[in-house]
This record gives sequence, structure tokens and C-alpha cells, in this order.
Amino acid sequence: MRMLCASTLISEFFVVAFAGLVAMKSDGLSMTAVWTVCGVAMLLSVLLCGMLGRPGGVQLGWALQIGLIASGFVVPVMFFLGAVFAGLWWASIHYGRKIDEAKARWAAQAEAAEAQAPAQ
Repeated sequence: MRMLCASTLISEFFVVAFAGLVAMKSDGLSMTAVWTVCGVAMLLSVLLCGMLGRPGGVQLGWALQIGLIASGFVVPVMFFLGAVFAGLWWASIHYGRKIDEAKARWAAQAEAAEAQAPAQ
């Protein structure tokens, strides 16, 4: 699960950076507002990659996704990007856990087969 979540966060970093460049060209937004929102989101996504293995890491990821959606009040394109990344975050957690369970099952089967092999 950590690998999928980290991949989502790194993708989020790059997409938010490029979205910031595009939003900066908008007449209605100041460069300060755009880079405050985008810079904070980018920084948090990178820092969160290192915290995924710690207790509460996944919950902090959800807080980041909610924050991205809420940042749409400052930079409107972030409503869309936040919703997309919240969906990706959910998929990373959901399918990542299934992958982790399958890996654990395969490891247990391999260990059991290895334990039986010398006994025969």
C-alpha cells in the first residue's frame, strides 16, 4: 500500500506544480495566492511520502486530499484536481491493501511449502 500511496503523492506533487504554472497565467489570481496553495500542497505531499509507514500516515493523506479540495476556494482548478487525487488516494489505499494481503498470503504459502520440503 505504501508504494501506491507514495506514487500518488509524487504524482500529486508534479501535477500541482504544473497546475500552479497554468493558474499563474490566470488574470483573476495573484501569483502569491497560487504559489501559497500549490507550494504548501507540494511540500506536504513530499513530506507525507516519508510518513506513510508511521501511525496516522494514511489519515494525514486524507487531510491533504481534503485540504486540496478546500484550496479550490482560492484557486478554483484545485476543486477538480483535489477530487481527482482524493479518488486516486482512495484507490491506492483500497487496492494497496489487497496487494499487501495477497503478498502476505503468498509469503505464508511459500514459507509453509519450504517448511514441509525438508520434512519429506
